[in-house]
Order: sequence, then structure tokens, then C-alpha cells
Amino acid sequence: MKPLKSIAILLLCFSTISATAQKKKHVIIGYVGGYRGLIDTSMVNAKKLTHINYAFVNVKDNRAWLTNIKTDTTNFKNLLKLKTVNPELKVLISIGGWAWSKNFSDAVLTDTGRNAFAASAVDIVRKYNLDGVDIDWEYPDNIGDGNVFRAADKQDYTLMFKALRKELDKLEGETDRKMFLTAAVGGFKRFTLHTEMDKVAKYLNYVNLMTYDYFQDSLGVAVHHTNLYASKKYNPAFDSADKAVTDFIAAGVPAKKLVMGVAFYGHSSRVKDTIANGLGIKTDGKMRGGGYTFIKDSLVNNATKGFKYYRDIDAAAPYLFNPDTKQFITYDDEWSIKNKCDYVLKKGMAGVMFWEYSEDRKEYLLNEINKDLK
Repeated sequence: MKPLKSIAILLLCFSTISATAQKKKHVIIGYVGGYRGLIDTSMVNAKKLTHINYAFVNVKDNRAWLTNIKTDTTNFKNLLKLKTVNPELKVLISIGGWAWSKNFSDAVLTDTGRNAFAASAVDIVRKYNLDGVDIDWEYPDNIGDGNVFRAADKQDYTLMFKALRKELDKLEGETDRKMFLTAAVGGFKRFTLHTEMDKVAKYLNYVNLMTYDYFQDSLGVAVHHTNLYASKKYNPAFDSADKAVTDFIAAGVPAKKLVMGVAFYGHSSRVKDTIANGLGIKTDGKMRGGGYTFIKDSLVNNATKGFKYYRDIDAAAPYLFNPDTKQFITYDDEWSIKNKCDYVLKKGMAGVMFWEYSEDRKEYLLNEINKDLK
């Protein structure tokens, strides 16, 4: 009896270890831009991702709409081929984005409209054998890039996800495969005030926090665009990823559904003075930031360009400054990514997502994410 008892104990231990390992698996979601045309999928390392969100599907005539159907369908086919490398990879369509959120409000204004919109979105998933829908509405009940918005968006946003979840559940029954529903959301408190995120979260697998582009809300001051914490170098009331996580949890989104957003690109501006190495100084026009592969290879590792590298320890954010040209560049690097991944682990978050794959073709940042989360 003793050997059998020992075997039973060992099996129980292995089962516990296996369950623990599964619980600790984090998502790594990469947005891949198909709006430019055909994607070079040879650059996409499927083994380093759990999900690909294909950006973007438009909203037209109150329906989800493939604007470039020839290239979109070719891109779907090529992205699905990546499953031969990683059978666990999931490919979702992302609807909306900054430029294509104009018509969300009208599309989901009524029960009939919401149901038809949801059906059209899931029909794309069904037709091309995909794995779900991501909604990037910028922004419900708030100004975006010329989008229609109204007070009713607050409730309609919730009801839209309810309709989408219903259609995806139906597709799950047809295919016997799990269908994902996610949302890309503004990484700032204002987004939570114009939505019902506690109700929305019940329909979602993941809430992808766009904790970047803070630079655009800087009111003419050179600030970090994807900082983890508040900086002490300028107004601490400005946005940060930590503040966004805190605000969304307070709004009722479980930490286990929150996904940290990281930027594979930089923002840049010319500043009016060289003091403080540009950080927190008034700006005097935009300049080129570029993707991280360019920033690292051509600027950080090239002394002839005149840039100096700095770290804002309080914000856990790096930046570059050229005192001759007064150019300031804010971005994520391996150091800031590690800080964000450590934060994800500490807070019990679902994982990391990034915009956008082609901005770091050498995968410097994706490699760091994999090292820290896998």
C-alpha cells in the first residue's frame, strides 16, 4: 500500500504544480497593422505571442466593415498560417482605432443596430476562421478624431459588448472553440467616467489599457508618453500607467483582466530650453520619434547623432535629449518594459499588449517581455 500511496501523493503534487503553472501564464498581445496594406508576416514571431489583434476593421453603415477586403483577407490567411508555428496563437479582429471610431455611436444606438453590428462583426470571425473580436472605440461619450458621441454611449457601450458576447457564444457552440472578446481602452480616468467598466468587464476576457500617447495631452510640455508612474519633474496630476490601473480597478475591472499597454514607438518634440534635459520644458513643435528599432540602433547607439540617454527613475521611463537641436524623445525601452512586467506580476494582471509590431522589427522589446513574463 505504501508505494501506491507515494504514487498518489506524487500525482497530486504534479497536478498542483501543473495547475499553478497554468495560473501564472500571462498573455502577450501584439497589435499588427493591416490598415497599411499587406503585412509581412515573416516578421511576426508567433512563438513569442499569445494573441494577435488585427488592426483595423472599420465601422460603416452601422456594420463591421473590411475596407480593404483583398488585402485584409490575404492578411487573415497569412496570419492564420502562423498557427503552424504556435497552435495556441489566437487571431482577433480589432474594430475601430483612432481614425475609424467615427461611427460607433450611431451603429450601437438601438437594440436593432447593436444586434446587427454584433452579428456583422462575428460574421467576419466566422467567415475567416478567426478567434474573436477586439473593440477599440475612441471614445464613447467623449471626443476623439471627429467621432460622433453622445451621452447614451455610456450605456450603449455596455450593451454593445453584451450583444457581441451573445454572438460569440453562438459561434463557440458552432465551432467548439473558445471565442475571445476584448477591448482597447483609454489609459486615463476620463474613460472610466464615460463608461460602465464594471458591467463591461463581465463580458470581456481582457481589458487592454492604452497606457501610452500621454505625450499628446501634455498641454505644450515635454512629458513621458508611456510612463509607469508619475514623474516628479512636472505636474504629477498628468497620466501614468499606474494611475490608469488604479482607476480601472476602482471602476470595477478585476486586475486579472487588465492588460498593460506598452509602446513600440516614441514621441518627439522640440523644446524651448535645454534646462532639465528637456523633460518638463515647454515645447516648440513636433519632431520625428520613430519605432524602437530605429531609436535604439540609430540614436541611442550612435554617438554622432548627439542624443544623450536619461532615466526618470520616479516615472520608470527613459528619454533622449539632444541639447544642440533641442529634440526630446520619449519612449519605452528594455529597462522600462522590465519595470512594467514586474508591475504586471506584482498586481496580478493578465499580461501585456503592445502597439505596434512593425515598429520594433528586431524584437528588442518583445524579447524583453518574453524574458520577464515567460
